Amino acid sequence: MEAGSSSPHLQEQQGMGDGSPHLQEQQGMGDGSPQLQEQQGTGGRSPRLWRGWGMRGRSPLLWRGWGRLELFIARRYLFAKKSHHAINIISGISVLGVAVATMAMVVTLSVFNGFQDLVADLFTAFDAELRITPTDGQTVSAKDAALLGLKKNEAVEVYTPVLEGQALVVQDGRQQVVTIKGVADNFTKQTHIEDILYGDGAFCLHADILEYGILGIQLAQQLGLPANFENPLQVYAPKPGERVNIGNPLSSFNHDELQSPGVVFMVRQAKYDSHYILTSLVFAQKLFEREGRVSSVELKLKEGINADKAKKALRAQLGERFKVEDRYEQQNDVFRVMRIEKLISYLFLSFILLVACFNIIGSLSMLMIDKRQDIQTLRSLGATDSQVCTIFRLEGHIISLAGALLGLLLGGILCWVQQEYGIVTMGDSEGSFIIETYPVSVYLTDILLILVTVLAVGWLAIWYPVKYLTKKLLVLSS
Repeated sequence: MEAGSSSPHLQEQQGMGDGSPHLQEQQGMGDGSPQLQEQQGTGGRSPRLWRGWGMRGRSPLLWRGWGRLELFIARRYLFAKKSHHAINIISGISVLGVAVATMAMVVTLSVFNGFQDLVADLFTAFDAELRITPTDGQTVSAKDAALLGLKKNEAVEVYTPVLEGQALVVQDGRQQVVTIKGVADNFTKQTHIEDILYGDGAFCLHADILEYGILGIQLAQQLGLPANFENPLQVYAPKPGERVNIGNPLSSFNHDELQSPGVVFMVRQAKYDSHYILTSLVFAQKLFEREGRVSSVELKLKEGINADKAKKALRAQLGERFKVEDRYEQQNDVFRVMRIEKLISYLFLSFILLVACFNIIGSLSMLMIDKRQDIQTLRSLGATDSQVCTIFRLEGHIISLAGALLGLLLGGILCWVQQEYGIVTMGDSEGSFIIETYPVSVYLTDILLILVTVLAVGWLAIWYPVKYLTKKLLVLSS
């Protein structure tokens, strides 16, 4: 057998009943490569190395198929002892670099998930699980057949009609433009509003002829009002379709009063705490001259009902006349900003990961130099240039995969420690933040995305360099 040839000269041996080639013993195989030794007394069988690789009585299937032997050799090259100890060190650094970048992605994306879940939980106390609004116009008849049909829907547990509108409130010389949200009496069953009330009173929308208004805590502070204010709050709303009378401006507004039930609410979101007043649906309809009409319908689903499936079913039931929104879509601006921030962080970390993957090229280039004699031997056995390149490329993929799995494990451990013990805090000022420690939520979709990203970035980082280095090395070996 001639060492420099591109295909093996396999001579058929006498006495081999199955016609398998006789493989002569190869010299000069470096540490970590398979030792191809001449088999004696095989009893008509192919040598041990080829058994299981499809070499019985046929041409060398070693270099055909999907590259199982290339993977075997790549794995041996990675884990076997090298002639130069520095190669092992560089390979370890390559794995560690990929692992650290992967771990950073897991932790960073999980923190963004934690903040998103925190904000969603805050809105849960005020926002309905599903909200239905008209596509055209601001209001719709409360007796609309399509809306009333929702009460009979098997997935709906609580049906709450709502009317919202802008108004001006005045108290002791202070005034503020607010959003009046009139709701039905079952609003406490719709949301967890009672969990975010502060004061000595209780949630109440009306009693006899009195109408109550529950203010957001920041709005109460802006008006200089306690939770249990004594003087009624003056509320003004423009009359629909009328221009302001310059001579008597108040004649262009509807006027009414709201009493205090002794509580204020705190969602911990300025959108609600600084601008909203909760009151009865009847009060809002009278103030805005919208008797018998609603601006939206809020729904609470029965336990165990999937919100996404229910949303799709309701959209199909209501048609194009109405929009059906879940909690995330109701606060689309807030969550869109958070998604953009998360995406930008992911892209930056992916770039850092790409830089870390370049360490793999250094490790592979030194390994190629160390295994020059092995490359000559493999080519003598019939390996093509492409298959030799595949061996080193697979080794790069193994390094990427090892780093990815190690990084996912370390990132998962760090997230668990943060969830359980809150090692990283928000700051030294106690009570200055809604929470004291950074929230963390690990999503399976993020883990899969990170794994795919690491493998894809690793493949892109080593594909061309390995091809180029292998070609140069093969030219020198020839």
